[in-house]
Amino acid sequence: MSQFIDRAEIEVSSGRGGVGAISFRREKYVPKGGPDGGDGGKGGSVILKVEANLWTLRDFQYQRRFKAGDGGKGMGKQMFGADGEDCLVLVPPGTLVYDADSGELISDLIEAGQKVKTAAGGRGGKGNARFATATMQTPRVAEQGEPGVTRRLRLELKLLADIGLVGYPNAGKSTLLSRLTEARPKVAGYPFTTLSPNLGVMMTDDFKSYTVADMPGLIEGAHQGRGLGLTFLRHIERTRMLVFVVDASAKNPWQEFQVLRDEMEHFSRALAEKPALLAFNKMDLAGKKPASKKGVAASHISALTGEGVEGLRRRIIEKMGRNA
Repeated sequence: MSQFIDRAEIEVSSGRGGVGAISFRREKYVPKGGPDGGDGGKGGSVILKVEANLWTLRDFQYQRRFKAGDGGKGMGKQMFGADGEDCLVLVPPGTLVYDADSGELISDLIEAGQKVKTAAGGRGGKGNARFATATMQTPRVAEQGEPGVTRRLRLELKLLADIGLVGYPNAGKSTLLSRLTEARPKVAGYPFTTLSPNLGVMMTDDFKSYTVADMPGLIEGAHQGRGLGLTFLRHIERTRMLVFVVDASAKNPWQEFQVLRDEMEHFSRALAEKPALLAFNKMDLAGKKPASKKGVAASHISALTGEGVEGLRRRIIEKMGRNA
């Protein structure tokens, strides 16, 4: 899977407007032909557009500068110069666009096809035909086109997913993702195997689809920046629903669950209030189910063997339907 990049800085430059023309009619039977210089074309703009098939800002590690086309020169016979070509920059859903110098949020690009103009092209200069008046019938002036603008943009990606799998490192989230979807993330028996979110698509029996994200493991203090915490707590904010994946064979599974809940609460009240399910994983190692707690329903599964996964899948689909 491609490396996940969630921040990038780019430079965008719009096109200069074309120069207006100074020209006069020169026709055989028109001895006093008037001015007919056309306007210059408008400079191209830089436009960011959401592309549904992208999920990373990785490409901006290799290309950081984007330039739109300049407007064409005006010509005689009141012919306008061609407009400069716009520069279209494709970004993944969930991209936040900031002015890198002021820190101002320009746009939050979420939906496929959504666009934002980040650098407007310069206006084309007026040709001398525009300056003719009753008292100045042969103007010999025209405008230069307006210059384009250059600005630095900071792009930040907050991953968009329907369902986020969250839990301690090595809780089995990647294995569960591979059971719920066709994704094949890296799986190993040591902490922090997942250093970037993995995505998969879970299909339902009635052909609906939900995007599932396996988030890198959280640890106590994640909201203060410990481990990979802050980076990926931001991504969890975008999910519609959470599934807490807790190792049932741990010394105190309920304490691990409570730590995860506390991290959500400390980072964002809205995050803590998202619809959520609890899945105790690794039942093949636990031997017995963790004692139940009032008010907290839990699924007991083994992502490795597949035990209980179908039941969890049905619960996820049901809860997603209720919160649609």
